[in-house]
Amino acid sequence: MAVPSPPSSGKADLRAEGLRRRRDLAASLTPELRAALEDQLARQVFPRLAGARVIGAYHPLREEISPYPLLALLEGNQRIGLPWFAARDARMIWREAPAVEAGPWGVLQPPAGAEALAPDAVLVPIVLADRRGTRIGHGKGHYDRALAHLRESGPVLTIGLAWERQISDEPIPADPWDMRLDAVATPKEWIPCA
Repeated sequence: MAVPSPPSSGKADLRAEGLRRRRDLAASLTPELRAALEDQLARQVFPRLAGARVIGAYHPLREEISPYPLLALLEGNQRIGLPWFAARDARMIWREAPAVEAGPWGVLQPPAGAEALAPDAVLVPIVLADRRGTRIGHGKGHYDRALAHLRESGPVLTIGLAWERQISDEPIPADPWDMRLDAVATPKEWIPCA
């Protein structure tokens, strides 16, 4: 599945707005308030992962809401995969956590020898999302390609994780290759999208 380049200017503007919202909110939080909000998010999402065997998560960028408090709640029989890239232009896959090595994008990822996993639930970071499950990420198409590949083998529950300010009440234009989220979760709200 090809993601065109360059992205439309409308999405570029929305991406810039989402990044600004995320940056401003993260900068306004004390460490204690941020931890409390991430714990609220964990309690919001945890019950929805009860049937998942393998959860694909992400190692958060500085301003992204962290999935780690949620991952700490998972049962011992649930496995956690984190994004892994062989190279910048390679398709993203999930490998068994933890993230301990710098990947080609400078973000921590599991080592190359960690087991490759096929998640049946994926926690997806967002830059901006609407209430229908249309998501804008960083514009490289990694999640769209990886989720499309996973869904070729069967259903995959996708949950976008975000701060409240990253949710748009206005619809975001979707391109044909965009993988719609099943739900979006914030510390204060669960938004079913499917």
